[in-house]
Amino acid sequence: MFTTEGPTFRELTVQALSSIERGYDLLAPKFDHTPFRTPDRFLDSVAETLEPLGPFDAGLDVCCGTGAGVGMLRPLCRERVTGVDFSAGMLAAARDSVGDRVRDERPPAVDWVRADARELPFDGDFDLAVSFGAFGHFLPAERPAVFAGVHRALRPGGVFAFPIGAPQPLSSPLYWATLGFDSVMRVRNALWRPSFVMYYRTFPLQGVYDDLMRAGFTVRLLPMEEFGRREDGSPNWRLVVADRL
Repeated sequence: MFTTEGPTFRELTVQALSSIERGYDLLAPKFDHTPFRTPDRFLDSVAETLEPLGPFDAGLDVCCGTGAGVGMLRPLCRERVTGVDFSAGMLAAARDSVGDRVRDERPPAVDWVRADARELPFDGDFDLAVSFGAFGHFLPAERPAVFAGVHRALRPGGVFAFPIGAPQPLSSPLYWATLGFDSVMRVRNALWRPSFVMYYRTFPLQGVYDDLMRAGFTVRLLPMEEFGRREDGSPNWRLVVADRL
């Protein structure tokens, strides 16, 4: 992260003490040079899993950031792909990085919408919606509004998909790293305004499953075999596939 292309420690500190929107506006020009950008390996695995579920005409990337998910959606969608995010800086970076690559190519068309994921301005416009790495920015109480908005944005028969990792065991350094990060963020938000909501441990599979069902989806869990399995045989990563029937 602390490379000549990525953000400096000072820049990350300023971002962390800002609001979510302002923080990502600041980070946007260097976001693709951080570990926060979804790796191509994940994007390719999701695309491979979704392809047999198509064909899809219109795709939506919820909390699109700098457009990595939009780039993944383009080969899967025949007519158009939309990226939605509430950070103007991230959308500008997405236009630069993705728009330059698609300007002279054949459909699908690509467009960008600035909106809050808790109040998505769509109604039956898409066959497929995805999201990558953004759910930690929503408190559990806000999750139903996000899922309800995606459900409303999909046409009947539409699919909402996103990867979710298995819980880390107590023996894993990652367990303690995420616990420590979330603890620091809770202290930061208790002492500093505006708040910056970003937690790694507020998106458990059972709670997510229940909220999707209440939003009107049926839910399938597809193993992402490329990322292996745990000692108990369960997959390290699953693709949550929520269908609007």
